[in-house]
Amino acid sequence: MQRSSARGRAATDAVLSAWDHVQLARHPARPYTLDYVKSIFRDFVELRGDRLFRDDRSLVGGLAKAGDRTVVVLGHQKGRSAAENAERNFGMPQPEGFRKALRLMKLAEKFGFPVITFIDTPGASPDKEAEERGQAKAIADNLLAMAGLRVPIVGVIIGEGNSGGALAIGLVDRLLMLEHAYFSVVSPEGCASILWRDPKHAPDAAEAMRITARDLLALRLVDEVVPEPRGGAHADPAAAAMAVGQAIDRHLRALVSLPVEALLEARYARYRAFGALADALPTAVGV
Repeated sequence: MQRSSARGRAATDAVLSAWDHVQLARHPARPYTLDYVKSIFRDFVELRGDRLFRDDRSLVGGLAKAGDRTVVVLGHQKGRSAAENAERNFGMPQPEGFRKALRLMKLAEKFGFPVITFIDTPGASPDKEAEERGQAKAIADNLLAMAGLRVPIVGVIIGEGNSGGALAIGLVDRLLMLEHAYFSVVSPEGCASILWRDPKHAPDAAEAMRITARDLLALRLVDEVVPEPRGGAHADPAAAAMAVGQAIDRHLRALVSLPVEALLEARYARYRAFGALADALPTAVGV
């Protein structure tokens, strides 16, 4: 029944352009990481700081209960007001945010807790101070660690997924994507500025880059597209959270049953398969 309804909704949403999906992904009322954490998990305890510099409020994380299982939850966090967005740097992490994420992932590995990540960022912070504090290395360190992390990792793209800011918590065993989210190496505006030398061509760039959930499912870069309520996740946050929670639970149950070595081999095979011919790619599910 759920799959049938998702197919019907997908047929309706087929009239949406890639730029329409980008606008929905950026809707200011769209649920953010902490909204999903509150709805899906129990007993969330936020852990702060990178133990080197300071706490980065644009990336949040901590321990939580998923059913009877303890998990580590990480995610980008935007603000609702101008003041909160300033505090959270519009969801653009600095090096200390990525180092905090790495610290929590290592904690998860030590105690055998699965990791759940929520991706929603315009990108890593591009300011001079972030570069001075080792932005590129912080992202690279996370990618290296996640490639060999000895616990299951499930990622969910809930809004924007841009550049290294998304990748730094996006190297996962299963990558899920909300129906109106997008995932790209660069924002449509950034691409348009490079190719057309004019950000007004962002809608053309969005179409050309194939950044929508439907495109990425077809390319086998995501494992499942999670349907959203009609009008977007912000139209019914509770229903959106329920769908996300069910998808996470389904994939997590499959992953925790794997021996660690099989989990790591499957993760390696997943990323080796990217860019391969269609008949060599694993099967994906979705709308």
